[in-house]
Amino acid sequence: MNRWLRLAERLRRGRPPVGTTPADVVHRENKWRLLRYRSERVRYRTPILLVPSLINRHYVLDLLPGKSFAEHLVAQGFDVFCIDWGTPADEDRYLTFDDVCGRTLARAVRAASRHGARGTCHVLGYCMGGTLAAIHAARFPDRLASLLVLAAPVEFDDEGLLSAWTRSDGFDVDALVDGLGNVPWPLLQASFHMLRPTLNLAKAVTLADRAWDDRFLDGFFALETWGNDNVDFPGECYRTWIRDVYRANALVRGELSLMGRRVRLSDVTCPLLAVTFEHDNIVPHRSASALVERAGSADKQHLHLPGGHVGAVVSSGAKAHLWPTLTAWWAARDV
Repeated sequence: MNRWLRLAERLRRGRPPVGTTPADVVHRENKWRLLRYRSERVRYRTPILLVPSLINRHYVLDLLPGKSFAEHLVAQGFDVFCIDWGTPADEDRYLTFDDVCGRTLARAVRAASRHGARGTCHVLGYCMGGTLAAIHAARFPDRLASLLVLAAPVEFDDEGLLSAWTRSDGFDVDALVDGLGNVPWPLLQASFHMLRPTLNLAKAVTLADRAWDDRFLDGFFALETWGNDNVDFPGECYRTWIRDVYRANALVRGELSLMGRRVRLSDVTCPLLAVTFEHDNIVPHRSASALVERAGSADKQHLHLPGGHVGAVVSSGAKAHLWPTLTAWWAARDV
């Protein structure tokens, strides 16, 4: 059978289901929900709260049975919560950075912490979710047992293309937000595609080479489902994200405000682990490692690994190496 016919036949069977680890909604407000994954055997005293990127679906951390980080954590005996940011509507153009990083994250942390023996929770933030978690940890540290960030940008005066584009004189963020309200996800996705303009061609070649590998195809199509299931960025929050976090590099300068007070990374004092990836074309290594350099934590580590921004977190290699490393780190700090 021709490999392209084989792929067409495989697609007719439908894409694999994603985000299937059983979970209950334990808090809901406006568009966002807090999920708690079901577990019959919780071994550890401190829950884990997963914070995904604001513009991506949460199920990248619960991709497929056997390739789900959430499923893995539950199997290890952790009590696991995850924020599902939901889909912003037109009225959400007025959601501010304070609303998202201050109020929403605070409610999620409080809800998860209620299930901890000491009223705290471990927080894991991925990509932009890690940046939000780090800012929140600096401003509201009391309920965090630890902070773990995966590929989370902190230093924005870096060599990355996204930083260069946002500083361009031709990019009028105020005109964009005033005219559109929420920033459309296709516009955001196009920016990420331009970071690797030949990526789709490379994917096609890989598909052709592995057309008879059903296990690979399941993972590939699940990741493609997630990668094309994005959400708009609430307008006012985006304005602050670009103007203050990116252009002004206000976080590392100690000039970013959240809920009326300055955010200082030195106020992050809980145990901290920052994970960066060598071939991450979205978050440069220097941008993500800056958190470890500036945090005030006595217990802080930086783990630099091979791999890219997404694959290094959800691949079979991640399941074999990264996930056990993270669970061991939490287990050692189960208080």
